[in-house]
Amino acid sequence: MLSRRNVRIKVMQMLYALGRDKQLSFADAMRRYRETIARSFEMYLFHLLYFIRAAEYAEKDAGRRKAKHRPTEEDKSFSPRIAQNPLIDSLRRNPLLNTLFTQYRLQEKIDEDLVRGLYAEFSKQDSYKVYLQITEPGPSDHAEQLLSLLRTCFASETFEDATEDWYPNWIDDKSLIVGAMKKTIKALPAEPLFFDEFKPQAEATVEFGEALLQKVYEEDQNLLEVIEPTLKNWDAERVAIIDMILLKMALCELTSFPTIPTKVTLNEFVEISKLYSTEKSKDFINGILDRLMKKLNSEGRIHKEGRGLLEE
Repeated sequence: MLSRRNVRIKVMQMLYALGRDKQLSFADAMRRYRETIARSFEMYLFHLLYFIRAAEYAEKDAGRRKAKHRPTEEDKSFSPRIAQNPLIDSLRRNPLLNTLFTQYRLQEKIDEDLVRGLYAEFSKQDSYKVYLQITEPGPSDHAEQLLSLLRTCFASETFEDATEDWYPNWIDDKSLIVGAMKKTIKALPAEPLFFDEFKPQAEATVEFGEALLQKVYEEDQNLLEVIEPTLKNWDAERVAIIDMILLKMALCELTSFPTIPTKVTLNEFVEISKLYSTEKSKDFINGILDRLMKKLNSEGRIHKEGRGLLEE
């Protein structure tokens, strides 16, 4: 699930922490990095459990309607099918998934009032009311409403606040979580081990992420010495902290990761600077990296494996 961009951001954050906190050891920074990687999968499970609970609330809604002394025709015809269709059942009745929910102690993080609120907001939608009137809904009908429920969850500021309370940096992975949830629902009914697809992959998080973190940390001074001549009128000490970290990471990636195309490296660090640094950083980063790449190419210090990986 984690892309290399997400991994780069997590590495950047650890390098920033190392620079700001002189008491923080590299071993502790690496441990924190690994925790943030693991937490990304936990956040996916957190959202999945909330989604399931919101769908399940239809059963409580059905019970409430049946208990009325004077039920309306709508109450009488109500069906908790959003909670009892084959698609959602493949999640609710997945023992391996439920074991993960228990393992991560996610049940403790569920706010029942929030679950009720998410379902209540979803149940107001006209499309849901139409869905309830379909005599024999098919898989596409169920999937459409489950995706609608998911959109309701992600549109809720209260749900976003609750997520941030448990996972303060969740915004870094938000787009991936949203994408993973959509992919999960569109693929229902789920296979027993469907969630394995969304676990962190060693190629991105270890072979790339951990290696990048360690190399930038160990080569910090050498990287600075390569960067400084390209700054021209800039004093290295006046360069924004995040910008310098991104430059060091990009330089390391250009020279030490032969399978990553140079163009990808340049584009990725410019994009990250837009999200995490100053307004003018993207132009600064782009300009310095362009100079660096030309310098390194002329010195024969960039070696890429495979055709098309080296930007001319």
